[in-house]
Amino acid sequence: MPSLSALTSVEGVTITQLGDVAIAYDDSGPGHTGTSILLVHGHPFDRTMWRPQAARLARDGYRVVVPDLRGYGESKAPGSKTGLEVFADDLIRLADHLGIYRFVLGGLSMGGQIVMQAIARHPERVSALLLADTFPGLDTPEARQHRLDTADRVEREGMAGLAEDLLPKMISPKTLQTRPDVVAHVRGMMSAAPPEGAAAALRGRAERPDYTESLTRIKVPTLVAVGSEDEFTPVPTARLMHRLVPGSTLAVIDGAGHLPNLECEAEFDEALGHFLMSSSLTSIAPTEER
Repeated sequence: MPSLSALTSVEGVTITQLGDVAIAYDDSGPGHTGTSILLVHGHPFDRTMWRPQAARLARDGYRVVVPDLRGYGESKAPGSKTGLEVFADDLIRLADHLGIYRFVLGGLSMGGQIVMQAIARHPERVSALLLADTFPGLDTPEARQHRLDTADRVEREGMAGLAEDLLPKMISPKTLQTRPDVVAHVRGMMSAAPPEGAAAALRGRAERPDYTESLTRIKVPTLVAVGSEDEFTPVPTARLMHRLVPGSTLAVIDGAGHLPNLECEAEFDEALGHFLMSSSLTSIAPTEER
């Protein structure tokens, strides 16, 4: 078993040593009973991406755990390449550390691909899924090379230039014009992402497997959500995932781009809250399951 320890920083975040990596996370909610939800951010973001949902879900009585992935935010990243299976195993180790055996698992963009990797490797741990603005298939050869070239770029130049390039693609034109708070938050997360961690994730993501077929084997309630204006993972991709996952629910968030949970948080939260309320969800302690 890896060595596990935790300490709380002056900002209030908890940082836990899980084997070779220190993972920062927020753990909120009314207590450690009932349904637990673990939310996984995308690239190049951090755990604050889920701030509106964490606050809302905690008020609704859920335990909400939101980590910084290794190499992002306040979590450290050893090595020059991080595969999605490494991220997925980090999540399971964190859940083990927190005494959470079964939980709702949600992710957006790269976070959604990590979620697909996690349920493929550990299906017994997941009681329901949120797959937001993500896609299961492989990159084209050109897209794969672009990830590798971008990894080299951010190591040379840092994240500021890439953040400005990505910003108008991450959020919709409406959000850019009407939500300066969201624009500032998204720009801040991307600019502050540690270049080494972002580069390692880009290289690992370029080598990820195809999750398309594994979606057909998912046996838990699943919500597929997407912004109607998403350029990276457009609505037809979400509709395909909805068809592939048996019994899944599809939510298209009107007017949002790639980050509907921030751009249209009320609509996103309503869809997620309705999904959670309509699903039969239980959190099982390790001693009850094993």
